[in-house]
Amino acid sequence: MDRLVNTVRPYAWGSVTAIPELLGAAPTGEPQAELWMGAHPGAPSRVARDGDGAQLRSLSEVIAADPEGELGPRAVERFGPRLPFLFKILAAASPLSLQVHPDLSRAEAGHAAEEAAGVPRDASHRNYKDTNHKPELLCALTHFEGLCGFRAPDETAAVLAALDVDSLQPYADLLHAKPEADALREVLTAVLGADHEDMARTVAETAAAAERLAAQEGPHRDVYAACASLARHYPGDHGVIAALLLNHVRLQPGEALYLGAGVPHAYLDGLGVEIMANSDNVLRCGLTPKHIDIPELLRVVRFESTAPAVLRPEADAGGEEVYGTPVEEFRLSRFDLAPGAEATLPTGTPQILLCTSGTAVLRRTDSGEELRLSRGESAFVRATEPVALAGDDARVFRATVAV
Repeated sequence: MDRLVNTVRPYAWGSVTAIPELLGAAPTGEPQAELWMGAHPGAPSRVARDGDGAQLRSLSEVIAADPEGELGPRAVERFGPRLPFLFKILAAASPLSLQVHPDLSRAEAGHAAEEAAGVPRDASHRNYKDTNHKPELLCALTHFEGLCGFRAPDETAAVLAALDVDSLQPYADLLHAKPEADALREVLTAVLGADHEDMARTVAETAAAAERLAAQEGPHRDVYAACASLARHYPGDHGVIAALLLNHVRLQPGEALYLGAGVPHAYLDGLGVEIMANSDNVLRCGLTPKHIDIPELLRVVRFESTAPAVLRPEADAGGEEVYGTPVEEFRLSRFDLAPGAEATLPTGTPQILLCTSGTAVLRRTDSGEELRLSRGESAFVRATEPVALAGDDARVFRATVAV
């Protein structure tokens, strides 16, 4: 069992206070957006091994030295000698970019094409940094707000019509006139490809109308409030209008949202834990100054309306509450541990344990060695370690693989 020393990523959209409060640390005054737990090369966690607390080693180096011992033979056979997931605490104080992730075949093809074209991997216009897909799961620790998947075209046409902005009417007409996939594709293409000055005027008029409608009772009040907020953060951005095509979602603490390939989404506000396949492949649709590759984006997006699938954990006989997802790279669950309660964790796969409330105690059942985790602390458990988990009114999230 290894206590993890993790890196905080200071992206501009991050909260100044949420992660420090969870960790029991003083705010630095700078945004703290994500705390990474895992072996991603961008910011791997560090551990103390062989009893040397003063010498911290990268978790990626530790895994590379003994992949089967750290990850288990099943995980190595399926994913190779690397941890296939990245676990995070995410703290959004302002909206993240509107984005989508490719499926595995598109990631492999896109990466190969950019490699053949000689596009540097650190180039700002590079789409595919690796060959992997990036499904992800976000579980709310506080009230959490986001956008996820296309709303039904007829409903979106009504949302646009109520704004009463002349330049939005052609989009509403397309949504009524075309089959669903064609309508969504044509509208998104038109929005992202519109003249910048014309779009800036549309966004300003739409934001003013959205402010008015957000102050009134109505079925889409939250949608209009989100639109007005996006326009304040990203004035004139094409993504403000593109975001009106998507479902607005509010998660209560403990609820989760799964995002598969091709589903456009954006996180707007809140604190959560996030787990994803270990990839950096992101195609952006707006709400960002970063590169937007419209032709490639249109190849990746799934043009179909979907109701956001809000997940709630399902408990098994051992008290583990599991968030079910259709991927093998990761599996997220949680334990709520009353004083005196204990759960025995399965062996054979790598595990990261994160305590989000109370105090958790990890105990090796073969040696009796213990490791205590306070709120915000995490640990890596290698595949061969038999561990029992106890706590004092503790909530512990368990991240592992689904093989």
